Order: sequence, then structure tokens, then C-alpha cells
Amino acid sequence: MNIPLIDLSVQHSQIKPELDAMLDRVIADNAFIHGSYVAQFERQFADYLDVRHVIGVANGTDALHLTLRACGIGPGDEVITAANTFIATTEAITAAGASIVLADIDPRTYLIDPQQIERLITPRTKAIIPVHLYGQPADMQTIMEIADHRHLLVIEDACQAHGARAGGRRVGTIGTAGCFSFYPGKNLGALGDAGAIVTNDDDLADRIRLLTNHGSRIKYHHEIEGWNSRLDTIQAGALSIKLSHLDRWNAERATIATLYASHLRNSGVVTPVAAAGDHVWHLYVIETPKRAALMRALHARGVGAAIHYPIPLHLQPAYSHLGYTRGAFPHAEQAADRILSLPMYPGLTAPQIAQVATAIWDFSKPAVAA
Repeated sequence: MNIPLIDLSVQHSQIKPELDAMLDRVIADNAFIHGSYVAQFERQFADYLDVRHVIGVANGTDALHLTLRACGIGPGDEVITAANTFIATTEAITAAGASIVLADIDPRTYLIDPQQIERLITPRTKAIIPVHLYGQPADMQTIMEIADHRHLLVIEDACQAHGARAGGRRVGTIGTAGCFSFYPGKNLGALGDAGAIVTNDDDLADRIRLLTNHGSRIKYHHEIEGWNSRLDTIQAGALSIKLSHLDRWNAERATIATLYASHLRNSGVVTPVAAAGDHVWHLYVIETPKRAALMRALHARGVGAAIHYPIPLHLQPAYSHLGYTRGAFPHAEQAADRILSLPMYPGLTAPQIAQVATAIWDFSKPAVAA
């Protein structure tokens, strides 16, 4: 039995009648841009997060980029983020015209290390982008203390942590603003690309809305040059339907993570640590010094294991101009060499989890026995 890394067919089969009805209505209304489902989803997501404003955008990368722009961050400014995030985080910094400053991570959680942030702050630093990686909240209490003391903005990259909490608050609502991706494989995923920015700052929300729609509040009247980054109606409709299931799906993910941890205890691999807050298990990431061989063994048994992410940002060719070399961020580098993502999605069954674990045990037995 093949077990994919992610299988969206399970959740889509559960809500197909709702999706079909939504699509029929959007087509009948011919309201594909700024249709009623967009405002509806923005209200629902705001209520879910307990935040004043949600602004739908085209994708998570735009969410980060436009938030930085709306915060006035640009040339001459520095933004600190983690060395092991997906490149979209740093692409947004560059798109805004600011300079990327990378920080190493906590080797237990793979999350940005607040102590590293403090050491990197200069007079040019304007913002910190903590990444809630794999569904686990970053150490927001410490990060906010640093930011408040140094008068810095905090823009949360919550693109992998829909519904997670830190200190009792949903991630994305703790800093100046939070940015979400609704890429289909996310805990809350659309039927294509989509994203959102959330904030409690009324003025910031107004600037972001202006930027997302060509700098226009009134059609053909443009106050500034903006961008075309709008959440389309079909994606908003799908997200509105899926949002009502998010907590249940996140609970399923937590159950799957517990089963994995139980099956893999003493198996020779390092299982993930839920250090603090409410982990929503976007990914289940193990660690092993024999990553390549284990991945081949899993693939041979029909298990869709993958790597998130195999090359840390400072070693990517795209960022050779930053001047970093191997050894600059040892914890991020070790993680990149050793981590492996196992199948994780609502609908993954106990027998499937046992099958994955058995494949890992069979691979590890000689080493464990030795």
C-alpha cells in the first residue's frame, strides 16, 4: 500500500457537496474578483483568530512582501529571519528593497533562536520575521520582549501554522502583523494559490488594502502605485468551507503525531519536539544521520517521505552574494543534512502510520541491535 506524503482527496471527499455548491454559485454570480465569498472569509478568519483585520491576497509570498512595504520597510533597512525557512520569506524581504539578515535555529525545534536574533540587531534593523515552521510556534514571548525593547516590528510568518497558539493567542496575531499562505497542502489550504495578512493595526490594514488593489479605493482612481494581489472568489469560498473543519483536522494531525512518537520510540530516529504553544503539525519531521539511505528505503516501501528543506538559505546559489559560507549557521546546516518529513495529513490511518513506522524500524534494526 503506497502512502503519499500528503493526500488531499480525503478531506475534499468530505466537503465535496459544499465545494460543488460554492462553485455553482460563483459561476452563476460571475463574481470572480471581490465576490461576496471574499468578504465572508475575511470576516470568518478574523473571528477565528480574534483579530481586527484580515486582508486576502494572492499568496503567502505577497502577504509577506506587501506587509513589509506597508510597514515602510525598504532600502537601507535590515530584516532578521531564520536561515532554514522556505525562500519565500527572504524573497519578500528583497522584493521590499530591504537587506536579509539570517539567524541560526534551536537544534531541538528548528525554530529561530531568539538569542541569535539579539546578537544580529544593528541600527539598521527594522523588523524580525519569526517563522512558525512545520506548524510549531516560535518563542514569541522572548521575541516580542526583544522587539519591544529594541523598538522593532515583528511580522509573523504563519504560513505553516494555521490555528496554532502561543501564549494562548493564535499565531499571526501576536506581532505587528501575521502572514498566511493557503497553498493547497497547508493545514488550511485553498484550491490553488491564496494568502492573507492579519493585523490589529487599523492604519496598517488600510495601507495594505490600498497596496493589494493597484493603490485604488475607487475604480480608476489610484492614490499610489500598488500591486495586483487579490484573493479570488473561488479560493475564498473554498477557504470559508474548510475553515469550519480546521480545528478538527488539526486535532487529527495531533493524534497522528502522537501515534508516530509512540511507534518510533527507540527506533534510531529523532522524533520532533513540541517545545511550547499549540503545535498543529503541518509536517512531521524526524532526524537521522542516515537520511539519504532511509529515504530510499521508505520510497522502496511506498512511503512518500520528503525533505523540508535540503539546502539552508545561506548556501543557496541565489544568496551567494550575501557572503555566507558553510559553518555560518551550524544548527540550520545540520538540520538540512538530517531531517526527513513523513506522511502527515488528516485521514492518515493508524495502519498506515504503523506501516511507515515498520519501514523505519526495519531499516534501523541493525543499528539499534548494535
